[in-house]
Order: sequence, then C-alpha cells, then structure tokens
Amino acid sequence: MQAWGALSRVGAVVALAMVTAGLAACAASTTAPRQITSVSGHSWRWVWGDEFDYRGLPDPDRWDYEVGYIRNQELQYYTRAREENAHVADGHLVITARQDDYQGHRYTSASLHTKGKASWIYGRFEVSAKLPTGVGMWPAIWMLGTNIDQVGWPRCGEIDIMENVGFDPHRIHVNVHTEAYNHVLGTNKGTSLYLREPYADFHVYAIEWFSDRIDFFVDDRRVFTYENEGTGEAVWPFDQPLYLILNAAIGGTWGGQYGVDDTIFPQEYLIDYVRVYELIQ
Repeated sequence: MQAWGALSRVGAVVALAMVTAGLAACAASTTAPRQITSVSGHSWRWVWGDEFDYRGLPDPDRWDYEVGYIRNQELQYYTRAREENAHVADGHLVITARQDDYQGHRYTSASLHTKGKASWIYGRFEVSAKLPTGVGMWPAIWMLGTNIDQVGWPRCGEIDIMENVGFDPHRIHVNVHTEAYNHVLGTNKGTSLYLREPYADFHVYAIEWFSDRIDFFVDDRRVFTYENEGTGEAVWPFDQPLYLILNAAIGGTWGGQYGVDDTIFPQEYLIDYVRVYELIQ
C-alpha cells in the first residue's frame, strides 16, 4: 500500500517484539500448525495469528481499526467496529467495501491493523485471502514500522505482502518502500505477477523476513527478494518492529486511476487466516 502518499548468513537470532495482552487467549483458540517447514526449507514456530474461528466483530485483543480518510486520496471512510464493514463469520474475516452513504460518507470499508496489539522483528507472515474485485477496488496486505508517528513515512519502512487493483484484476503486486526506495521517488523495489482470478479462490500471500533479506511468496512460489545492502536505515529500516495491516481501499491515486464502478458494490474481502511464525534455530 502506498502509505502517506505525498545474502549474508540467514541463521540470525529471530527477535519478536510482542505487544499483546491477549496472547495466551489467542494461543488457546487458534488451530494453526504450531510448527511448519516452508517451501524455502526453513523450520518455523507459530507465535501469533487469527484463524477466525468465532463470530462477530474481529477479536479486539488482536485487531484495531484505522478510522476516517487516511491516505492516497482514497474515497472510502474507514469505520470502527461496524459489522457491515468488518465481521467474522463461517471461519473468515469479512471486510466489506460498500457504497452506502453511511453518516454522509458515500463509500465505507475497513482497515484492520495490529499496531499497539502486536509487532514483530523478522519471521514468516502468511495470509490466506480471497480478494474483492471490480474497477476501483484496491485490497492490500502490508506492514509498517511502529515508529511511523515519530519518523514518518517512508523512513519507518513499508512491506507490501500483497496488493491488487481492480482495473488489473489478475495481477498481484509485492513491494518494499524505504527512504531510499519508494514510489514517490520512483525507486520502490518490487515486482508483479499474473494470478488468474484471485477473487475466485483463496491464495496464500507470505513473506519470510530475515536480517539480510525479505523473500516474498505467492502460494509457496518465491516471486521476489529484497536484500539488505548493508548501507544503513535509508535502504534497510527493517531491524525494528513492524505491524500488520489488512484493508480494502476504494479509488485513490492508484486504485482509482480508471474511476470507480459503482455497480460492483458491495465487495467482500475474505481472510481465511493470518499466521505469524518465528524461525527455529
């Protein structure tokens, strides 16, 4: 997500920066595998996640909300704890983008995040999702540095695990934004790939974040690697905690380049699970 618009040795110790009072309760309710070996050959231990095996509003011990008009000249008003825009049912988190004139806002949606709940340094992050679609939609799975309020964007660092725009529905984008490499300068690092009908089925979007690189995966296929050049924080601000964001934007500087098709609404963004793992040494 374009925020706030305007290989060395892998076996480093994985540091997890957790800020979550409800971690014990989360661990008790989840059914995620407690240990996995990923396609990269690394072994991982589960540390945090949400299987969405409950009903109602998203778990407040795990998730908070962005509220209002936040970035990128997007058209949606992000609501807080409004089930019409974000609820859990049938084993999924459902983020719904709507044209409903709610409290005078023509478009509404939800952006859930873990800031103040949980943040991490390094690890494997995977999200199983079925995307919304249609001209004007802009769903994303991404991460920002917890120090964004102190240093601003892009110095805080941004990792885009998945982005998709509705006017190009079969293309998945992954990106990294830093002070040196970002879309404002036209230097952001990333790639895109063809994925047929990501709105028709669930796919797993993941990263494996180490001290020397970040590997990006779609359905266990590594599609991009961003390497730590060893030249400082302007290139690599990723030795500090980041938090996770799930959102469905409408319009904006990228998603709205071809307008918004009002006939598509409501659009549902389904998340089957979110899982965070630490590297087993």
